[in-house]
Amino acid sequence: MRQFLLFISIIAVGILFLSRLFYLQIYDANNYSLFEDNAIRKVYDYPKRGFVYDRNGNLLVANQPSYDVMVIPREVEPLDTLEFCSLLKIDKEQFIKKYNKAKRYSPRLPSVFVSHLSKEDYAVLQEKMRKFDGFYIQKRSLRDYETTIGANVLGDIGEVNNDDIKRDPYYKMGDLKGKQGVEVSYENTLRGIKGIKFIQKDRFNRNIGPYKDGKFDTIPEQGKDITITIDAELQAYGELLMQNKRGGIIAIEPSSGEILAMVSAPSYNPNLLVGRERSKNFTKLYYDTIAKPLFDRSLKAQYPPGSPFKVLNALIGLQENVVTTDEKFGCRMGYYLGSRKLTGCHHHRTPLSMTDGIAQSCNAYFANVYRRIIEKYENAHDGMDVWSNHVKSFGLGNYLGYDLKIGNKGRIPDGDFYDKWYGKNRWASTYNISNAIGQGEVEATPIQLANMVAAIGNRGYFYTPHIIKAIEGKTIDENYTTPKHTTIDKQHFEPIVQGMFDVFNKGTAASLRVKDIEICGKTGTAENFIKIDGEKTQLTDHSIFVAFAPKDNPKIAIAVFVENGYWGSRFAGKVASLMIEKYIKGSITRTDLEEWLLKHSLEEEYAKPYSGEPFKINGQTSLQIVEEKEYRRLKKLLNTINKPNK
Repeated sequence: MRQFLLFISIIAVGILFLSRLFYLQIYDANNYSLFEDNAIRKVYDYPKRGFVYDRNGNLLVANQPSYDVMVIPREVEPLDTLEFCSLLKIDKEQFIKKYNKAKRYSPRLPSVFVSHLSKEDYAVLQEKMRKFDGFYIQKRSLRDYETTIGANVLGDIGEVNNDDIKRDPYYKMGDLKGKQGVEVSYENTLRGIKGIKFIQKDRFNRNIGPYKDGKFDTIPEQGKDITITIDAELQAYGELLMQNKRGGIIAIEPSSGEILAMVSAPSYNPNLLVGRERSKNFTKLYYDTIAKPLFDRSLKAQYPPGSPFKVLNALIGLQENVVTTDEKFGCRMGYYLGSRKLTGCHHHRTPLSMTDGIAQSCNAYFANVYRRIIEKYENAHDGMDVWSNHVKSFGLGNYLGYDLKIGNKGRIPDGDFYDKWYGKNRWASTYNISNAIGQGEVEATPIQLANMVAAIGNRGYFYTPHIIKAIEGKTIDENYTTPKHTTIDKQHFEPIVQGMFDVFNKGTAASLRVKDIEICGKTGTAENFIKIDGEKTQLTDHSIFVAFAPKDNPKIAIAVFVENGYWGSRFAGKVASLMIEKYIKGSITRTDLEEWLLKHSLEEEYAKPYSGEPFKINGQTSLQIVEEKEYRRLKKLLNTINKPNK
């Protein structure tokens, strides 16, 4: 029996040893992670980000070398802090703050201690790094913007935060990623894939060479180049025309949905957000809460669309068969309900048919059409829903689905919207008659209006606007190559197009014609309100203009908003005509419009609410003229833009 127990004990001990050996050699080896081994140092090899080109092959964004000082807190040994701080151009307080931050993140993982060393600082520091255990220099690429324009389009890259790391474990503290524009929209394409090297350390924490001869090392995979749809020359021209003004411009190629220009004013040089000055410059831009240069007005600003919206009511009226193109409506300097004036209008001949109603921008005409649309149905709620669905089919009232990360839905009300305001069955079309002329509760962004006018130019369909034209080795999303159709039948578009053509021939934009280009457009003026000391205060109206050209098979559709720009043809119309001529002809014949825009500023208008002084709206007879020095600067920029391509 004792021999049997001894045998059993030997067997049990043997099994125990074998199990432990299996765990150590097989199971534990399978779960062993080089990333958790403190005897192995991990060094990331960052890839170069992909380049960005415009639609004509012009390089917009490249790379430049950058050097970061990294720290692994648990490996830091006592050092000459004053010497180290002097080399890094920081003080001791900053040293302690940065060290503690890195230690909180991880005592054993590397963190960025000081980023974006200059080449000169790197050369000096590299010679002395051996004196500072726990610190090393990491080379990576920063962006090198080959242009001074398109900051809102191109975006920038910045250091990841804790939320970025939690969302995507690819990133480590100190990594860079896209923050705005195409840099963030196409981050996964542009960034590439990091490589990594595993370095074996001895018991004195000294590097002794690659772990297992580099068997587990990986090489970085460079980011892919992309081509965007922007025409850099047109973008630069638009930004120049919007100097000393605020607003947004979107230009689209109707046949593809490609965004040709995306101007937000005021703007800034994208190179301001590169290197060690990035944080300081970003803070300055961010806290400019008056001009708001970081606010992309072309995508995010919501404005009442004003008179350009009238053409949609005309199309809906034809589709709903409540009006014909020949029927005329009278105008008594406005639209009346009995003796009560619901909306005003400017002086023009009367009565007017549809095409003349568009050309002369008659408010009374479109108020009549709007009422007929809503009142066709049993109740106002149902009529409003039908109207709303038609409008939304043009891409208004919702996100368009473009490939940029920011935007706003705009606002297109429906029956439920007014039920909440007034109560069910307690309102009628006259309660929201301002919708007829693009005021009231209707709001749209510049990109939505540009898309709307592109759909009209195409006679009933549009392609989702997008900024990507080509990705190295890939095809673009089919969402951008599939047409989206509106709810309006094709035959109803021709009279509307003719009316928009007459806007330039004999209507409100007759002074903006461009020789040899058939432009179809619509002027717009939108009321502008702001709260001053808690009171709703009216400011000078916004200037709005939409257009496409040529009349048949259009190559460009455009929407221009100029804040506080008085009326449609005064600022926005001039910008639109020049942008169209620039894109189609490549040169400018309407230099009179160009000179006028360069010489006139709206900065005084923008200063009115903050002056503390009483002010008038829409009553300024002579606009602010820019100083001679500023005018010469703008002319110099213009000459640069107009230089023939090499």
